[in-house]
Amino acid sequence: MTANPRNAIVAGAGIGGLAAAIALAQRGIDILVCERRSEFPEEGAGIQIGPNGSRILRDLGVAKFLETKVARPDALSVRDGATGRELTQLPLGHWIAERHGAPYWTAHRRDLHVALRARAEAEPRITITRGTGIASFENRRDGIRATAANGETFDTTVLIAADGLWSGLREQFGSSRKTDLIPVGKTAFRSVVPAGHLPAELVPNAVHIWLSPGAHVVHYPVNGGQDIALVVIADDVTRVEGWDSPIVADVVKAKVAAFASPLRALVNSADNWRNWSLYRMPQLAHWTSGRAALLGDAAHPVLPFLAQGAVMALEDAITLANAIAAHDGAIEPALGEYERARHARVAKVAEASERNGRIYHMKGASALARNAAMKMAPPSRVMTGFDWLYGWKP
Repeated sequence: MTANPRNAIVAGAGIGGLAAAIALAQRGIDILVCERRSEFPEEGAGIQIGPNGSRILRDLGVAKFLETKVARPDALSVRDGATGRELTQLPLGHWIAERHGAPYWTAHRRDLHVALRARAEAEPRITITRGTGIASFENRRDGIRATAANGETFDTTVLIAADGLWSGLREQFGSSRKTDLIPVGKTAFRSVVPAGHLPAELVPNAVHIWLSPGAHVVHYPVNGGQDIALVVIADDVTRVEGWDSPIVADVVKAKVAAFASPLRALVNSADNWRNWSLYRMPQLAHWTSGRAALLGDAAHPVLPFLAQGAVMALEDAITLANAIAAHDGAIEPALGEYERARHARVAKVAEASERNGRIYHMKGASALARNAAMKMAPPSRVMTGFDWLYGWKP
């Protein structure tokens, strides 16, 4: 690729990288996506996509590749973990779609990734290479040079580093790849089971959240409602690098031993569990370096207590593409605008996510007060309190 105002390299073909490639291609920019993996894994977790994310997928032309695979839950059922009693049932479905002009979806992460790939591969301006991880970059007077792990070099106008939590490029933005990641002391365990395993006493076609001291469980329909994604997040001192390590089912069963029987039965029905350790990272001073920019988890990992990590990458992608298009080839001012636009938004989402985690894992008197407050609060009023989150538009 020769350096000109209309091309870019995206390092990483995950959710954020592919979304950025599609958004830039829509604005007339030729994209080379460099993915370090030789094959895309078929494993993955469930994923919740609020209206702020589904709206972007629609605008990127991805929704048509995904709509048959998603579920559209009608409600969010919050339950006390020990007793199983429902504390509140919050509206999703038609209510949230009408309020925000876009639906609330739940899906398998694999299906979202396949849809993004299908949309990208249908775009003539996008080329995806596998087994080509970008290891470093150098800003030059008239562009940027990216160097792959195998020594191959690429000259381009802008580099988007979307290489995930364990980013190998982040250190070139003034941060160490590993030492800046802080273990949270919790692990997420995930699995998928057939929808027929859902206990009859639970709300069908709903997102369920079960709250308990030091742990919570989330489950919701995926694959068009044919399956249920299960996520158990619990106190755990294990530190695993990566997000797809296998774990024996007995470990997960022990984490939910204090939960009510319907939840235990659902967890016990799953035997193929994967796990990943949770990390936080202090906010970086800069997401940009000359003509290069970080995006998604490489820039700002968000804990999963608000189900917004992947959606933040989608918001990044559309914001970045709009900024580059608006500046018509003036890359550094465009990247500066992108960074300024996203810093406060992501910081607010990350803070809200951490606060949710503390609320979910309360114990004793604090948990009793939380439960009482949830029972008393009007459900629609609770959901309007998230207008700032789901109502976001580029």
